Amino acid sequence: MNQPLAYIHPGAKIATNVVVEPFTTINNNVKIGSGTWIGSNVTIMEGARIGKNCRIFPGAVISAIPQDLKFEDEDSLVVIGDNVTIRECVTINRGTKAYGKTVIGKDCLIMATAHIAHDCIIKNNVIIVNGVTLGGHVEIGEYAIIGGLSGIHQFIHIGKHVMVSGGSLVRKDIPPYTKAAKEPLSYVGINSIGLRRRGFTPEKINEIQNIYRILFQNNNNTTQATRILEAELDATPERDEVLTFIKNSQRGIMKGYTSGVGN
Repeated sequence: MNQPLAYIHPGAKIATNVVVEPFTTINNNVKIGSGTWIGSNVTIMEGARIGKNCRIFPGAVISAIPQDLKFEDEDSLVVIGDNVTIRECVTINRGTKAYGKTVIGKDCLIMATAHIAHDCIIKNNVIIVNGVTLGGHVEIGEYAIIGGLSGIHQFIHIGKHVMVSGGSLVRKDIPPYTKAAKEPLSYVGINSIGLRRRGFTPEKINEIQNIYRILFQNNNNTTQATRILEAELDATPERDEVLTFIKNSQRGIMKGYTSGVGN
């Protein structure tokens, strides 16, 4: 460990080959896994659990108390998986008694100045681009990419393999495998490029396209579309993933396909 001019609380548990740069503060009740690098001027507060081989860049603040007036100083955590990169000035708040922890999965990239609020659940391989802000209790599925400067309303769910356009205002849930853009946020196609990169076959991509034609492009409302999907399409993991997501949505899903500027 290499920490000239850094402050590390004696109660912090840090693996022997973690590098801590000068002017960083690591508080009590913190655990950091092996191979992790922590840049200068990072603040890691109580309740942080950071995995192996992470990189945390200067100015980041990890596990500060929630910006939630209901918070009563209860014990809670931030849990960060292995191989996560957290760029400059990112803020990640710890959980509240509602869930008890904020979770960042493995192999995620959180770009500079992003904010992740209390009780958020970010699954593996997610990319959150510069300046994105997540309200409390947001959930983001595997391999999703959130474009820069997007604002995500509290309690929003974003499905796996989703691509959200930069500058988006996300007020409704976004089903898996889709691209979301425009204002108000709308379906603009499936994330076919991302799916191909992740090994989905042309047949599987066509199946997903057909699901969303029924859901968003054939003039069905959501109830009608889900009935058609259940009655007419064979059960597959992808079909069932979409149906389960829609049925569990508390805020409702984003608008269907629209055309024209500003729609």
